Amino acid sequence: MALTATSIKNARAVDKPLKLFDGGGLYLLVNPNGSRWWRFKYRYLGKEKLLSFGTYPDISLKDARDRRDEARKQLAAGIDPGEHRKAMKTTLAFRGENSFEIVAREWFAKYSPNWAAGHSDKIIRRLERDIFPWLGGRPIAEITAPDLLATLRRIESRGAIETAHRAQQNCSQVFRYAVATGRAERDSTADLRGALTPVKERHHASITDPKRVGELMRAIDGYRGSFITKCALRLAPLVFVRPGELRKAEWVEFDLDGAEWRIPAARMKAREQHIVPLAKQAVAILQDLHALTGDKQHVFPGVRTNGRAMSENTVNAALRRLGYAKDEMTGHGFRSMASTLLNEQGWHRDAIERQLAHAERNNVRAAYNFAEHLPERRKMMQAWADYLDKLALGAKVLPGRFKKVAG
Repeated sequence: MALTATSIKNARAVDKPLKLFDGGGLYLLVNPNGSRWWRFKYRYLGKEKLLSFGTYPDISLKDARDRRDEARKQLAAGIDPGEHRKAMKTTLAFRGENSFEIVAREWFAKYSPNWAAGHSDKIIRRLERDIFPWLGGRPIAEITAPDLLATLRRIESRGAIETAHRAQQNCSQVFRYAVATGRAERDSTADLRGALTPVKERHHASITDPKRVGELMRAIDGYRGSFITKCALRLAPLVFVRPGELRKAEWVEFDLDGAEWRIPAARMKAREQHIVPLAKQAVAILQDLHALTGDKQHVFPGVRTNGRAMSENTVNAALRRLGYAKDEMTGHGFRSMASTLLNEQGWHRDAIERQLAHAERNNVRAAYNFAEHLPERRKMMQAWADYLDKLALGAKVLPGRFKKVAG
């Protein structure tokens, strides 16, 4: 006799479990403790087997019957319902273990120890904010180029074009790692070439006109803010390193007697040690500053932070205080200033590029190149400092004549 909601509700088991049969192998097992379990009894290849469909009332009578009917269809097709369920669980577990987020975090854990802290933080935040919420739970092997493009379009829609491109690059790295580890067949991002809005090339604001450079040098000399900030402003054009490399400078990296600053590979963008020859003007600034911060780790310690370097906004804020807008001059702009004028003065291009620490395309060559052109770079850095002094005094220095005199 088929079960009803009433018969199920009124059923009680006192001393031992009670079986209420519904037909077709389905029955409800009522236990003395009050629990009610749906069971499906069937035979496969002559062997009696039992399959659980869950508990009542979580699984209603209708749901239990639907599951029984589906199981009977599988039996008719020669499929063991119990083994089929196990296979499905295994497949779902495999898909979960190989979701985009799982693979991405595995990739990140493997490679991030070799990255700068700031770089790795940006990558994981980008993935967590812009990719994981939409693709993180999907099996990586099933993510198509249109799936990925739809997610990247969300980033584009808020005007973050460069971030969208960087996110695509990170996803490509994750896909390639998945291919290498057997979790995907190919990198789906390869089909997105040209699909994103192109990134407009941006240049850091910089002053390259010699007359205006002289005005800037005089403005820096007249800066009336923090002495530490003033020293950073004065040193920036003399060494033209990246702003982060300057503000995080540590005293142990300097050999003032040898007029040399060796920035460790861990703090360089190209991940190789960088030598900065120091002109006598740069040495004088550092010697003066050493009296104030020489007992600390950082050359330019932060004002309000204990044991940390000055803020990344300090130099730019000082330039604003001097009256230079962000579209006129930036801390990074000292690099463009030096590159433009040193090239105009005829210095060896490779020496300039090496001093700017631009990444070497040939990694093998780069391993032996950190000291390349060092003798000429020493002459160039001193000549450059002398040139800035002359501009600060208002002198008109012709590039060709200056190079000839300096050489």
